[in-house]
Amino acid sequence: MRNRRSAPPNAVTQVIFDYSRVLLGSAIVALAFNLFLLPNQIAPGGVSGIGTIANYAFGFEPAYTLWALNIPIFISGLLLLGGFRYGLKTLVGTLFIPLVVLLTRDWSVAVSDPLLGALFGGIGVGLGLGIVFLANASTGGTDLIAQIVQRFTGLSVGMCVGLIDGFVVVTSAFVFSIELALYALIALVAISKTIDFVQMGIGYAKVAYIISNEEEQVQAALYRSVDRGVTKLVGYGGYTNEARAVLMCVVNQNEVARLKQTVRQTDPKAFVVLSTASEVLGEGFKKG
Repeated sequence: MRNRRSAPPNAVTQVIFDYSRVLLGSAIVALAFNLFLLPNQIAPGGVSGIGTIANYAFGFEPAYTLWALNIPIFISGLLLLGGFRYGLKTLVGTLFIPLVVLLTRDWSVAVSDPLLGALFGGIGVGLGLGIVFLANASTGGTDLIAQIVQRFTGLSVGMCVGLIDGFVVVTSAFVFSIELALYALIALVAISKTIDFVQMGIGYAKVAYIISNEEEQVQAALYRSVDRGVTKLVGYGGYTNEARAVLMCVVNQNEVARLKQTVRQTDPKAFVVLSTASEVLGEGFKKG
């Protein structure tokens, strides 16, 4: 007899896929830290940055520092935030990163240039975090601290993360040097940009808003030449207060020139506004 409480196969597959991404992303974060950031004394914020500083200043093993900080932070999040939205997946990432750091502590690459260390370390950490975020998980640390601080101060989470990371970077300037602190800022930028790349890709689409007295002809022309759907929005003229259609069409970057040419040929007096869409989900674009 079939157990009705068992999860459907696709749900089980998704769970396995999510945890695989958490483990993979966490491993990449740990390797980037061990191979590029730690050897070059670059502390780009977060718990890993504190681990780098503690290793240099007191000789503490970074993996033990990460465990010693991440576990209480995770427990504090559970108690103070009334439950943690990422749950077990975040706990897995929180525990797995220090484990990989410990297991690979003797690994090394011949990169002694702090600029290269900051760039490739930042790209590696951003890549790993991006993969973890795609699994709707987190690696704890700064994110959780920021949520706790936000609850008691009213500051935005983004502001709290910036303040915490900034404090770590400033501390690294005193422990290491101002130059290495500046390299840490470069690593922070690399982390942020890489996370955006992993989550949204490079295929930025364009949204075109078209106001024309010949909207039917423009719509038909776009169907023929660009092969993209068009959505009609209701707009009102600010001066005349008359209702008129606004055509909205989403295209890939390589289709922008064709769209502009089509509109220009169909109605030279049409008013066209183009804006960037960082991510588009649906038919003809990403499936989510």
